[in-house]
Amino acid sequence: MEAYAVVQTGGKQYRVQAGDVLEVERLDGDVGAKVTLSSVMAMSNGSELVVGAPEIDGAAVVAEILEQFRGKKVVAFKKKKRKGYHRKVGHRQELTKLKVEAIDG
Repeated sequence: MEAYAVVQTGGKQYRVQAGDVLEVERLDGDVGAKVTLSSVMAMSNGSELVVGAPEIDGAAVVAEILEQFRGKKVVAFKKKKRKGYHRKVGHRQELTKLKVEAIDG
């Protein structure tokens, strides 16, 4: 089994391995820049699992920013029958595509 880590960013947790590409809520930085995700909840070296309480001190995941983009539109539509009430609101989330390069810990 390969080494992996569970990191938290944007209020969500992701299980990542070296070489993984993932989409997270927008992080500051230009395309090609390196980002360090220091909020590591759990980490495995392939044979042993270390779980933080709530985070592991000194552990980090290094990733490269591949792209800054906007996600698909999500439409929230409310309606009350026979009352003439309807509301339509759209939202597009700002996202960052990351490629995990290394798990340090």
